Amino acid sequence: MDNPYPAPISNRMTKDTDIAIIGGGLNGPALALALVQAGQDVTLIDAAPQPVTGGASFDGRAYALALASTRLLQALDVWPEIEEQAQPILEIRVTDGRAGEGPSPFFMHFDHAEIEEGPMGHMVEDRRLRPALMRAVEEEPQITLRRGNTVVAQQPDATGINLTLASGETLRAGLAVGADGRASGTARRAAIRRIGWSYNQTALVCAIEHDRPHEGVAHQFFMPPGPLAILPLTGNRSSIVWSEAAATAEKINALPEADYMEVLRPRFGDHLGEISLAGERYTYPLGLSLAMEMVSDRVALVGDAAHGVHPIAGQGLNAGLRDLAALAQVIAEAARRGEDIGARVVLNRYQEWRRFDNATLALATDTFNRLFSNDNPLIRLARDAGMAAINALPGVRRGFIREAAGLTGELPHLMRGRPL
Repeated sequence: MDNPYPAPISNRMTKDTDIAIIGGGLNGPALALALVQAGQDVTLIDAAPQPVTGGASFDGRAYALALASTRLLQALDVWPEIEEQAQPILEIRVTDGRAGEGPSPFFMHFDHAEIEEGPMGHMVEDRRLRPALMRAVEEEPQITLRRGNTVVAQQPDATGINLTLASGETLRAGLAVGADGRASGTARRAAIRRIGWSYNQTALVCAIEHDRPHEGVAHQFFMPPGPLAILPLTGNRSSIVWSEAAATAEKINALPEADYMEVLRPRFGDHLGEISLAGERYTYPLGLSLAMEMVSDRVALVGDAAHGVHPIAGQGLNAGLRDLAALAQVIAEAARRGEDIGARVVLNRYQEWRRFDNATLALATDTFNRLFSNDNPLIRLARDAGMAAINALPGVRRGFIREAAGLTGELPHLMRGRPL
């Protein structure tokens, strides 16, 4: 059978790999698997020296995957391995208030049954998702995995890009994709400028066990210092992403476990009974980091390398997965036409597809954080009235549910569960 993705004659036999992906977190491996569906030979450069295994004990890290993201994982044949260990998100409740005083009477309540698409999403532990992606990468003959290495220099030209690795080796590719986070070296070497700022907030991240079942309900409780997200995990456990002013968070995180829980309890409330810590505790600073361009000569950016946003809506990873699904589709369609997949005219299609959505997400998360992370009585009155109005309008409410499920906008094929 003829190859449906023929390489342009001028580019054949001139590269070590069609596409080099820099970054082995979550977006990098997922993109590698997607690009194989697009007929590409891929090299994944992962700074981690050791393979990721699924035998590790739970360390508290978990991700909220929107419905569209789980469909992407289905299309990549990764979801079946982790589905039984994923917790469906059936409802989302959004409230406003102060620690120890309980929520205000105004709220938003989103129920998955209103859109008849299945759960709005799933919570998946890092120890399940990351190893599943890496196992699929390791089993794919069209992907070369380069562990324990980083890129220190890159030089694009008319037909490809030369990458110099920290080991001293060189690699030539038709395209380099930066999936290397907010401090992306790929973006920096491509002279892509960034805008952004700190929120002077820190996220405290952990997981807890509780006496009562959560029933698949996710809670977002807005308090003056920042929001508290309570996200359901399998069993009687929940993942916590708790935002506080940076100085306060530093003091809280330094507390012994018992004192840490005493600070959390009045914020968490008693709706799930007694709570205790499960796994480790983490912190990370919160801010906005947005690349001014998502592409350059022979370079494309995905995920946090292109846009790092506040976790207030839990959409950071989902936006990155939508990036890679769009990029893979653009490359697949260009390959079918016999185009140079790393040409700027091709990469610009990807940027045009994703830049508006990513800028809108950055603006929305920034606005919500500023609107809710304060105790101004007039602003609080206005936002409570807004929540009550949204909750009272079924059409608007369903729109928010579809947004949370990742079902709005121009969805790439993979986000619909369709292979390329």
